[in-house]
Amino acid sequence: MSEWTVHGTRTIYTSPWVSLDLVDVEPPGLERYEHHLVKFAPVAATVLLRDDEVLLMWRHRFATGSWSWEIPSGIVENGEALPDAAAREVLEETGYRVDPGLLEPLAYNEPIGGMSDARHHVFLARDGVRVADPIDTHEADRIEWHHLDAVTDMIDRREIVAGVAVTGLLRLLAMR
Repeated sequence: MSEWTVHGTRTIYTSPWVSLDLVDVEPPGLERYEHHLVKFAPVAATVLLRDDEVLLMWRHRFATGSWSWEIPSGIVENGEALPDAAAREVLEETGYRVDPGLLEPLAYNEPIGGMSDARHHVFLARDGVRVADPIDTHEADRIEWHHLDAVTDMIDRREIVAGVAVTGLLRLLAMR
């Protein structure tokens, strides 16, 4: 199969976090049509590991009306290096400091590649030190350490559903 031909793009909406484009595409052997494309800023996330436990945040997501455990994550700011963004998010959301120079790339995914350019970069940190209360107090109701042996069952029970968290945690478990 060959690549689709892009004949043009028209932006419908834009903000610092997301934009929506209509893209004039032509799949091989098919008619041209307008395809929706949602563009996102890249996301940096961190699995913070201590012994055999990971730090998770219990939070509500209004878009899906659900509660679940997540790992610290957030948008990479313009000009910010991925490890710096990942370390910043850990500190802001949990109060733990990690050294961006010690972060290990853990996983990368494009969660909805057919409709979006979303890019999620997940790092592993082993050096977390609690230095403060979280700055972003709206990010989580609870922040707790959970044993790695419980993660698979938590995913099965839909207690961990965010794609970036599932990807990072399953990758970590696969490396054990």
